[in-house]
Formats: sequence, structure tokens, C-alpha cells
Amino acid sequence: MGWRRVNIVLTRESGMNGELRAFTPPSALVREVPLTRTEYRRLSDVKGQLEASGHYGLFASLVVTSARSGDYVETAMQSLKRGASVFSVGRATTRLLLGRGVTVTGEAASTSRDLADFIHRGPVVLLGAAQMRHELPDALRERELEVVHVACYETVPVELSDFDKEALLSAHVVFIGAPSAWLVARDYVTASAWVVVPGATTGDVVRCDHQQVLEGWEPAMRDVLASLEV
Repeated sequence: MGWRRVNIVLTRESGMNGELRAFTPPSALVREVPLTRTEYRRLSDVKGQLEASGHYGLFASLVVTSARSGDYVETAMQSLKRGASVFSVGRATTRLLLGRGVTVTGEAASTSRDLADFIHRGPVVLLGAAQMRHELPDALRERELEVVHVACYETVPVELSDFDKEALLSAHVVFIGAPSAWLVARDYVTASAWVVVPGATTGDVVRCDHQQVLEGWEPAMRDVLASLEV
């Protein structure tokens, strides 16, 4: 059966689903159901975290874990010592950094843990969400590198309306961008639905509750979804 019957739900925050629409078959029914919203910290609070670390001006490595940290990168860069290295998690984050004139030493295309083998100098500052996964800092600390987590935003769940719940329940395909989004959606995604995730980190979390998972937010996903039988 073709893509004409596929109901797809995009779940990123309002205004952030445009790129994902390009990954969906042209005549699929596509609806948006935002599952989370981002609350950003004040720039002065982020600078205060950096200064309170005791390593301000001495950080040898910076890891930017999300493009949502973009407005805080300049402040974080000021906390680095001369010759420090900058690492990114995800292609979107790398594009953001390059666009701001920041040289990126290494990128984790899949999970932040992939960066551990490339970071050799500390102290290390991790810039990103308040709820940060532990694999990378644990791996760095095992090598006796000091790690400081600086939170610049927090992802909070959205209360779903009855319409939102029905859209998820009737979906054949649901795009889930992060573990926090899955926590909101999982009770309303049927076992037969396909969940499309950007990479392995979110994929591993979804697979704890759900078997039908596709990885990769990229144009090739359009053909994969077009071939689904629903």
C-alpha cells in the first residue's frame, strides 16, 4: 500500500518542523503535535555558572551538545584558555558553530559518547541542557579529566490536548527528536506505528518501550516512509 495512506506526526516545538517536512512523502497527511518546549536560562546565569566553576579562563575543551546552546557559545568561549579545542554533538550544532566562526575540532554524529576518545585535555566544559546524558562525562572522568556541566536551557513537557492525543494514536509514523519528547508521547503511540529518531541516543531510549524504530533525519527517510505498508 503506498504513502497516500500514511499519517505522520511531527513533534518538535512549534516553528521547528519545517526541515522534517522535507523528509516526508509528498501526499502523506502530516500534522504537528509539539511535545516539549524550551525554557532558556539568562545569559548572566550561565556566565555565573562558568565563573563559579573555579576554572574560568582555564578550560581546555568545550563540548557544545546542542544547537539550542547557540546564544551562549560566545560566553562559553570567553571561559576557555588560549588554544582550547571545541567539540560538537550533531551536524546542526557543527553548522551553528561554523556559522559563528568557531573552529570545530571534532563532531559526534551519533552520540556524545563518541567524542570521549578525541578529548584529551581538561578541564572540560559541557554546554547544553539541564538534563544531560551521563555517558560522555563518565567516560572523561574515568580518564581523570575534570568535567563541568553548564546548563543553558531546560526542556519541559507540554500538556497534550485531546486532539493531540488522538493525532498520536492515529499516526502511522511519529518523529521523535529526543528522549524528553518520547516520555510525553509513548503512552499514545500504538505498537504498530513507526517512530523516526535522529540517531542512536534517542533510538536506544525509544526501543526500551517500542520495537518499530527508524534512525536518521535525512532526505533518504522520505523513500523509506513511502515504502511502508500501513
